[in-house]
Amino acid sequence: MLLVGLTGGIGSGKSTVARMLAQRGAVVIDADELARRAVEPGTPGLEKVAEAFGREVVGPDGSLDREAVATRVFADPEARRKLESITHPEVFRLYHEEIERYGDTDTIVVFDAPLIVEAGATEGFDVLVVVTASPEEQVRRVVSDRAMPEEAARARIDAQYPQEKKEAVADVVIPNDGSVEDLERRVDPLWRDLVARAGGR
Repeated sequence: MLLVGLTGGIGSGKSTVARMLAQRGAVVIDADELARRAVEPGTPGLEKVAEAFGREVVGPDGSLDREAVATRVFADPEARRKLESITHPEVFRLYHEEIERYGDTDTIVVFDAPLIVEAGATEGFDVLVVVTASPEEQVRRVVSDRAMPEEAARARIDAQYPQEKKEAVADVVIPNDGSVEDLERRVDPLWRDLVARAGGR
């Protein structure tokens, strides 16, 4: 098994790269999906979030009110750290459960996650890939893809871990300011390299 960490800021195109790698044969594990599972009704994760932020973050149906939590943590770095201290361990526990089945294979497993560097988890991967884009391109994509107001998009990007710090620890950096076709041309050699690494283990 070759473990690949794939990360990048909002609007960088990280998820598009993940999809392209999946199309080429990689097994992609989506951290956002694991984060949702970590706080499903009845889980210890949800109980801990409710204890930390109050019962008002749990909806009438017993599920987490993500919007309420996001509003609380976005404007408060301390609250965000508290939330991450609850969810990150759960996400990585679920991740390790997922990868166990591929242990003795030459499968290329890609962990698509926005917070690999911030969580101090870079050492857990054979290859760390960082997808980057200029701030203006990030803003344009977030506004068009998520219907987010420009001011909110800029605030979200500014609040994220600096892109250059992610680049500094990356094994591979994929600049993504161009078209989807440009990105395909960058992913092709990456995939060939990953296949070679996986086969040579």
